[in-house]
Amino acid sequence: MEEGPKLIQHSQLNSVWPEVNFPFLLAPMVGLSHVALRELVRDYLPSNARTIWPTEMLNSRRLPTQRVGETPETKISQRDSDLVPQILGNNERFISESIKRLQHLNIAGVDINMGCPVAKALKHNYGVALMGDPEYASSVVAMAKRATDLPVSVKLRVGLQKDQQYFDEFCQGLVDAGARMLCLHPRTAEQKRKGNADWSQIADLKKKVTVPIIGNGDVQVWQDAVRMLEETGCDGVMMGRALTARPWIFWQLGESLGFSTPPGREGERAPQGPEEESKEFGRVIIKYVDYCFKYFETTYALRKIKFYLRVSTPWLNFGHYLCKKLNKCQTPEEYRQVCEEFFGKDGLLLAPFTNLTY
Repeated sequence: MEEGPKLIQHSQLNSVWPEVNFPFLLAPMVGLSHVALRELVRDYLPSNARTIWPTEMLNSRRLPTQRVGETPETKISQRDSDLVPQILGNNERFISESIKRLQHLNIAGVDINMGCPVAKALKHNYGVALMGDPEYASSVVAMAKRATDLPVSVKLRVGLQKDQQYFDEFCQGLVDAGARMLCLHPRTAEQKRKGNADWSQIADLKKKVTVPIIGNGDVQVWQDAVRMLEETGCDGVMMGRALTARPWIFWQLGESLGFSTPPGREGERAPQGPEEESKEFGRVIIKYVDYCFKYFETTYALRKIKFYLRVSTPWLNFGHYLCKKLNKCQTPEEYRQVCEEFFGKDGLLLAPFTNLTY
């Protein structure tokens, strides 16, 4: 394994965002990458580390009529810096107006979604559907570039089909149109989250374009993130649902690379092993619940908590049992009581990640 500082030096992320020194990122996830989850994960970011942060996917046809910064999807905290919101769009008027409104949040860039594989996106020529038309996809990047001087990035998959030449030309078109960074989830649209992510596609793309490349897919423990950097030569690693269950991956990575401990955890080591991680997950749930009740009204907070638990608890032995108990809670105090009872027992340890592909 390479020494930590060398891994950081290899990253070209700071050619786009000079302040970034930590090449690990939270993914933009629908219904998850809102202010409460960002606050939770940020609690585990080393105190001297800086990275960019996503929003959840934002629909450019809705943003122009919304009070950006007040809706649950666009709320930010006092700690929300280096924010790169992700937009879903294919129309210049909507994209331009959306970016104009988002810039009131003091954003650091804009990300365009060309990877969402859901049927609704395909129907309306959003998300990964744009990968079926290289010229139009490149024009969407150009639309965003005309609306802002900030860096524009694109998150994409390997395509609608396995056609290497087509994919190479597609990506080069995005770069030629002004994309400053590409994030690749190396699965096809048809695969969604099934099967294995083909990291060789990340390595191949890194060799063929000049902009920073972020890898995404099948990163479930901190060692996976380091291995992706080493094996693909990518400039950064994006993690999604694994960070909902193990936000301390950021702490573990920082510790392995010589960064300081997260604020408030001075003198501690990052959790290691099933027992320590299980106990930390109990703290994580309570933190997340508190953040949801802080930033959202009660009904919405309860909905976001239920979704978060459904996504994160599969990593835990007896996680389904815990999820059922927590879903009956209505107040932060009730959530805290269930967690303290559950995680006070012996043997309730985090399950291995080997059977999950997020």
